[in-house]
Amino acid sequence: MNSHSFSIRFKTLLLVTLACLGLSGCKWQSQPQDDLERIRESGVLRVGTLNNQLSYYIGSDGPTGLDYELAQRFAKKLGVKLEMQPMFTLSGLFPALKRHDVDIIAAGLTITPDRIEAFKAAPAYYFASQVVVYKKGNWRPRKPSDLALNKGSLKIVKGSSHEKRLLQLKELYPDLAWEASDDTDSDELLRLVATGELDFTVADSVDVALLQRIHPDIAIAMELTEDEPIAWFVNQSPNDSLYALLIEFFGDIQQSGELANLEEKYFGHVDSFDYVDTRAFLRAIEKKLPRWEALFKQYSNEFDWRLLAALSYQESHWNPRAVSPTGVRGMMMLTLPTAKSVGVNNRLDPEQSIRGGSAYLRKMIARVPDSIEEHEKVWFALASYNVGFGHMMDARRLTKKQGGNPDAWSDVKQRLPLLRQRKYYSQTRYGYARGDEALNYVENIRRYYQSIIGYEQAHSQPVNDEGVANVDGLQIIQAPQKQAGVLSEGVAAEPVSSNGKPAQ
Repeated sequence: MNSHSFSIRFKTLLLVTLACLGLSGCKWQSQPQDDLERIRESGVLRVGTLNNQLSYYIGSDGPTGLDYELAQRFAKKLGVKLEMQPMFTLSGLFPALKRHDVDIIAAGLTITPDRIEAFKAAPAYYFASQVVVYKKGNWRPRKPSDLALNKGSLKIVKGSSHEKRLLQLKELYPDLAWEASDDTDSDELLRLVATGELDFTVADSVDVALLQRIHPDIAIAMELTEDEPIAWFVNQSPNDSLYALLIEFFGDIQQSGELANLEEKYFGHVDSFDYVDTRAFLRAIEKKLPRWEALFKQYSNEFDWRLLAALSYQESHWNPRAVSPTGVRGMMMLTLPTAKSVGVNNRLDPEQSIRGGSAYLRKMIARVPDSIEEHEKVWFALASYNVGFGHMMDARRLTKKQGGNPDAWSDVKQRLPLLRQRKYYSQTRYGYARGDEALNYVENIRRYYQSIIGYEQAHSQPVNDEGVANVDGLQIIQAPQKQAGVLSEGVAAEPVSSNGKPAQ
């Protein structure tokens, strides 16, 4: 081949190459990956979240939280591992998403106009109103104009939806003043109000209801908004495949009832708040529980010991010599036949009573139908413990007849009170029952259980660090695997392996 013909062929090849590089379908240059492709190729879903009581925290049994469990399910749908990146303040979340350091923000955040201008919001998964919070017994502002009198310190989280709402109010009330902090979170501000170090803050109604279980002195002064949608956020992208999959995911879990079950698990017990009872319970945690904690742990077996302790408080207020007019007695208030069935000879012996109560609860759970999710079986069993197994099953049948889900506690608990009404109990096998008392019984135990968990967290009790390792100075957190029979509200029903890197 002469040099002239080689030159012509080289130039021709070069022109073809350059033309090919300019074509969208050419394989010489790969296209930028969209978010969904990159997640699947990496095999990891990175979720930015907040380290708090509702979204994500490390409990005694490992990672837990509403957003954590939802993220597990979404990662499973994608077929990838889950990496939680919990942050301790709101200020780092959206910048991390914008930099593509995380793929999704799942942190119980309100949909606001400025947020959806820069990012895309997934479908709302619950709603909450913004409320002004003060300490019970102090001066209470009842309307925004009262707040503008500036009679006390008001502090909120910088960049939050609460700050946006105050900025709107300032247009109407120019004297309204507050401090916005970017190095704290709503939970911490609520605690400062509870201790009297801060006069007011603004928080979401659900967060306030949860924290009242361990800080009963915080109270709602007024609402600043109606209920607002809470959602996950992703980056805006020319390719909406990740966003489309999120819409499909939330649609599926909404339709299947799985979302309702998770919400019931995490805040279905906070509908009512009894200040006096909560204060008394917290005093009992401090003064009485330490004496009996070792026995609850010894005989809890597959249960979370705090659940057994909550049950005992509901029964006897941790009084080993408690006796009722109907003849039940002891720490777990066992009837004589029940005590005999679980090998208890002396119901007033606290060790025997706790052992027997645990054994009896285990029997009740064994009778609960397997169609009910593992983490909800305990609530059905507790209802049986109070009202009887037959009446609990009547409530399930009534739920199904009315078009509800007989396997979901959130549906069945609405029908339990109907067992008092002739028009309903006349349709059942076992007839009249005080189902409303059984409902209150179970919900009280759930509240006591969550209060013990919250108390431990607030007082920095050591947690189970199994599966937690330090890698290059970062915590790498492996999600606990499901174990048959484990009944702990802090463990997801079907966890996917995950790790997390707490961001500072």
